[in-house]
Amino acid sequence: MESVYIETTIVSYLVVRPNRDLLVAAHQQITQDWWIERSQEFECYISQVVIEEVSVGDPEQVKKRTETMKMLSILEVTEAAESLTRAILTNGVIPTRAVRDAAHIAVAAVNNMDYLLTWNCKHLANAQIMRRVAKVCIAKGFIMPLICTPEELMGG
Repeated sequence: MESVYIETTIVSYLVVRPNRDLLVAAHQQITQDWWIERSQEFECYISQVVIEEVSVGDPEQVKKRTETMKMLSILEVTEAAESLTRAILTNGVIPTRAVRDAAHIAVAAVNNMDYLLTWNCKHLANAQIMRRVAKVCIAKGFIMPLICTPEELMGG
């Protein structure tokens, strides 16, 4: 069974009220469709980074996000993951203000995940950034997971 690291945007899109922005609403629906139709075909994981991110904000939403994550296995943020995070940031591929985005990639790579599922297309599901991050991962002895959106992982 293939493995998927579930990034924070996925957890959030599963429980948040439908957005008035049509593109965001479509992403929310695709996420919910993937969760219902495909998630059981993968071993799904989160990390402490995701737990920290979803623990902020509206208490009702925090509770919903936390409930959704209860069924997911948690990957440790190891020294190797912290070291890879620093390397990604030091390389300048991802800005230091987006340290958690770098950490998502690092945790997924260190734990040999097949996919990192996200709607964060600024720093994660971004072709130019992925190419540069993959080079950093390889230089540190890791293979970067395929970073994709739920739409790309729907199968078919």
